[in-house]
Amino acid sequence: MLLASSIFLITLIFVIWQPKGLQIGTTAVIGAIVAYIAGVVSYPDLFTVWDIVWDATLAFIGIIILSLVLDEIGFFEWGALKMAKFSKGSGVKMFIYSILLGAVVSALFANDGAALILTPILLAKMRILKLNVKTILAFLLAGGFIADSASLPFVFSNLTNIVTANYYNIGFSEYLSNMFLPFVVSVAMSIAVLYFFLRKDIPKTVDIDLLKPADSVLKSKELFYLAWGFLGLLLAGYFIGDHYNIPISVFALGGGIIFLLIATAYKTVEPVKIIKDAPWQVVWFSLGLYIVVYGLKNAGLTDYLTTVLHSLNTQSDVVAIVGTGFISAFLSAIMNNMPTIMVMDIALKDIGNDAMVYANIIGCNLGPKMTPFGSLATLLWLHTLAQKDVKISFWEYSKFGLMVTPPVLLVVLLTLV
Repeated sequence: MLLASSIFLITLIFVIWQPKGLQIGTTAVIGAIVAYIAGVVSYPDLFTVWDIVWDATLAFIGIIILSLVLDEIGFFEWGALKMAKFSKGSGVKMFIYSILLGAVVSALFANDGAALILTPILLAKMRILKLNVKTILAFLLAGGFIADSASLPFVFSNLTNIVTANYYNIGFSEYLSNMFLPFVVSVAMSIAVLYFFLRKDIPKTVDIDLLKPADSVLKSKELFYLAWGFLGLLLAGYFIGDHYNIPISVFALGGGIIFLLIATAYKTVEPVKIIKDAPWQVVWFSLGLYIVVYGLKNAGLTDYLTTVLHSLNTQSDVVAIVGTGFISAFLSAIMNNMPTIMVMDIALKDIGNDAMVYANIIGCNLGPKMTPFGSLATLLWLHTLAQKDVKISFWEYSKFGLMVTPPVLLVVLLTLV
């Protein structure tokens, strides 16, 4: 356990520190190689990890490709401009609408897609509107939070959802029916809590006349309208795939590639650029860190968690669900939600409480917001902001996350009871 923990902690430190531009994926892969050489994980373990995460990994690649293509044709910028226009100059309405836009993007294009694509668009619009630094930061913090807190409704909304759904053979429709209410509650609570903590920095009025018309950002209106139909067909495909037990990555990756080819035919995107710009480091990070944390599992971490979870399961539904969710949240905050979901899934396997499985997902999706390194979406969000000269310190982010996350998490978990 000491060796496995040391490898994990050193890997995580380098992921956060990123000395001399060392990227997160490269660090995670190096950590995985060290874990293998040190004997913390074995050769068969590598295949076990891949068997758990392959569908989620391929689905993520497809969702990101689709998101990048839609971004290139102006789809998300159009949405941001429409959101601003609907506010009619009200700062509070714009704040709420921007959160709702983030929730929709997160639900349909995954939390990482929301953080990667929507963040720079919203930042650009805030600067055009000439909002002050505190106001811009308030909108950005709200957008960063909702990217994870709204990634609940669909299996493809978060990599953690896909991993758990595959591990427990949860169908697309079954997952949606159980998580739709927690999703609605999470969005509503996020809006209420975020507004409470950030209300002083939200202006009463905003000069939306400074923004250009929404349709002016579209590269091809025909392709834009086609995109709506394509997304509808893709969503229907997920339900059909659920009926025939087809892996979700078949539709996610297939859909991303097909729409890339369609957009290429319309001459609105450069396919080589899209593939090159995809966040491949996130893929390597996910695979590498999974292997590193599997070493913790081998060292006995899951055995300890199983004992604790068995104890919770003997208590009331409220204690079992809330306890599981907060354990997942705490572990996600300190060791990232990607490896946490795998370790917790394994620990919950023999308990047989479906509500605790869903509580685990909720904890792994919301809990990471308590620290900057809790989720891939937050790491991407911070990296994107840093490229735009917006710096948020570790303590500044953590202070905000620790205030906002627990009340939202508690209420969402209670919806499972």
